[in-house]
Formats: sequence, structure tokens, C-alpha cells
Amino acid sequence: MNNKKLDIEKRSIEFRSENVNEKDGQMIVDGYGAVFDSPTVLFEADGVEYKEVIDRHALDNADFSLCCLKYNHENNVPVLARTRNGSLKTEIDNYGLKFSAILFNTTAARDVYTIIKEGGLDKCSFAFTVKSSEYDRLTHTRTILEIDKVFDISIVDIPAYDTTDVKARSFFEMEIEKERQELENEAEKRKRLILLSY
Repeated sequence: MNNKKLDIEKRSIEFRSENVNEKDGQMIVDGYGAVFDSPTVLFEADGVEYKEVIDRHALDNADFSLCCLKYNHENNVPVLARTRNGSLKTEIDNYGLKFSAILFNTTAARDVYTIIKEGGLDKCSFAFTVKSSEYDRLTHTRTILEIDKVFDISIVDIPAYDTTDVKARSFFEMEIEKERQELENEAEKRKRLILLSY
């Protein structure tokens, strides 16, 4: 049995109340769970902004088989829709990860739908695992190149970018530490060279 803990990350985007409508008594919500090639500041340290970009092709081979629409990524709230039964449909276009959902007829879904319609919920997020990424030290930008699996798209109160996802923070903190260590090593080398020149 594999007990390896998955490094699930979450990222967010604006969501508008006009993305809801009713058709034949069904509650329909659509929008984007992610956008491509849009640098977003995830972290700031010592006056430096650390950014992240999701590459246009990052989702090309991602697994959406268990993806569901949730509220706040919560497991203790019934899912709102899911790909497995066709109530949640995902599509990758040039802008990002597009979704359309026919919400289940549950109390939780009706509540979320009403709050979206009234403008109280205006952010989306998605939970995923990264297969590959690269980091540019000059621009302090991480580019997510491949996403392995998308677990959910969520309608959220507070987006992951506003609170900085724990996994993203740990990634950037590790890069900051590497950069500081390299600067200290360079400074130490310069001191030795100066001493040797006397």
C-alpha cells in the first residue's frame, strides 16, 4: 500500500455572478478554474515578489477523471457536481481551464448557487498536483509546465492566492534559501580572494 502524501496545490481566479443561470429548473454555473500565462504574485520576501505562471500546455495531459466541483475545497460539504456522472464538464481553451456544471439538487448546492447569484461568492480555485515545473531566478517566477491530476474546481470564499497556498509558500521559501546560501558563498569567496591578494 502506498502511503505517500500527495502535494496538492490550489490556485485561484475571479468568478462572476453572471456565470450562473437556470434552465429547465437546473442550476448551471460556468467559468474558469485557472488561466494560462498570467503571472501572479504568490509570495513576497525582502521586497522581492515571487510569481507563478501556469503554462498554456500544463493541462494537456492532466487526469480529470475524479474531478468534482466543490465549495472551498471542503470534503465535509457535499460535492456540487462531478465529471464522473457528466454534471461537471471541463474544457481547455487558449485562456485557461473552462468549466460548466449542472449543480446537484442539494441544500448545499442551492445555497452556493444563491450566494453566487447575489454576488457573495466571486472566486474560483482548483486543486492539483504538479508533474513538472521550472524556476527562473532572474524573474523569481515558477512556471508550472505539467499538471498531473486535477482533483477539484472550487467556488471559494478566500482564494488560495490571497492566503498563499502552503505548498507554493514552501516552494518559494526553499528557492529563497538557496539564493541566500549562494549569495553567502559568493561573499565568502570574495573575502578569501581579498585576503589572498594582500
